[in-house]
Amino acid sequence: MRRYEQVYILRPSLSENEISQIIENTNQLILGDNGAIIFQNKWGMRKLAYQIKKEAQGYYVLCDFAATPEVVSEIERKFRIDDSVLKYLTVKLADSITAEEIETARNEAEAKAIVPDSEEPEKPVPAQAAADEEAPSADDEEADESDEDDEDSDR
Repeated sequence: MRRYEQVYILRPSLSENEISQIIENTNQLILGDNGAIIFQNKWGMRKLAYQIKKEAQGYYVLCDFAATPEVVSEIERKFRIDDSVLKYLTVKLADSITAEEIETARNEAEAKAIVPDSEEPEKPVPAQAAADEEAPSADDEEADESDEDDEDSDR
């Protein structure tokens, strides 16, 4: 078996049941051939960088799994046929993976608790640090003046 990471984007117009069904079918393909899902993360609805099949948003799913190359080919074949899948990308992370490595990777994934960027809370900026960023320093003012002097000497 090999280790893969796959991201796929589903149409935003799908119901929660349809999304769950697509994810479950994909998981069954992986598990059906003695594969293993290391972790799966539903990122949810996100704005796309550009329109794909006239859609501006999509439902993102990230899956890290171990399977044979034939399983990956079958998943991608079904994604190409299914009009509900806007885009997908599968990346091979390792040429071979053992059961022990799978278990270790699962434990690491649980420890990291992978969260999409938008769900992470913003860190508050201390008031003093914000004031320091806004106020120009004396060095900056001197540099600006020396730049003006250089321009005058060129004329």
